[in-house]
Amino acid sequence: MFDGHLSSSSGHARAWTDSLFVDHAIFRLMWTNFHAVIPGKVYRCNHPTPARLKRAMERLGLRTLVNLRGHRKCGSDALSRNAARGLGLHHVDMAFESRGAPHKDRILRFADMYQKLDFPILMHCKSGADRAGLASGLVVLFEGGSAQQALKELSWKYGHFRSSRTGILDAFFLHYQAEGEGRMPFLEWVRNEYDEHALKEEFVANKLSSFLTDQVLRRE
Repeated sequence: MFDGHLSSSSGHARAWTDSLFVDHAIFRLMWTNFHAVIPGKVYRCNHPTPARLKRAMERLGLRTLVNLRGHRKCGSDALSRNAARGLGLHHVDMAFESRGAPHKDRILRFADMYQKLDFPILMHCKSGADRAGLASGLVVLFEGGSAQQALKELSWKYGHFRSSRTGILDAFFLHYQAEGEGRMPFLEWVRNEYDEHALKEEFVANKLSSFLTDQVLRRE
């Protein structure tokens, strides 16, 4: 296991080995999953290699890298932190989950953080599909967009599939659309009405119901 240290040439070598073959960065050398959320201001991608990060900074004038994975002891994390430091980029940790109901406190923390970030920013998770989709959808709502627009950030074209456990992220935005949109601002709804535990229970129940209906009973 990589210990997170890049203090020597052997540390760099271990970081690259861990990143490429344990964290699957070998697939991210060419596949970037890079997209604009708000052109000129907010971008998303999978975990960037140092070279990709440098090119993105030069092309887009990036000022901040937002790590949606949180601080991890893996080669990819160490390499991107080191690259950001060398490039003069602000590096910010904002961990989200991909298979659980979004946590109220993390949404509110992200909203507060968003107001203080130095733009343009690049947000990344591991694959750029689920946590990046959630964060991008939140950004859309922070910027005054609709739940329907936010849901577009969770799409198969980014590698997100709502039929899997990560569909709870779609359920979150759909829940706001049904319960709060048009009645109160998004963050007010999150603070005062959003119940992550109820969403989780409802989502699990619906997934089980769909499985029984579609796969066991073979209902049409």
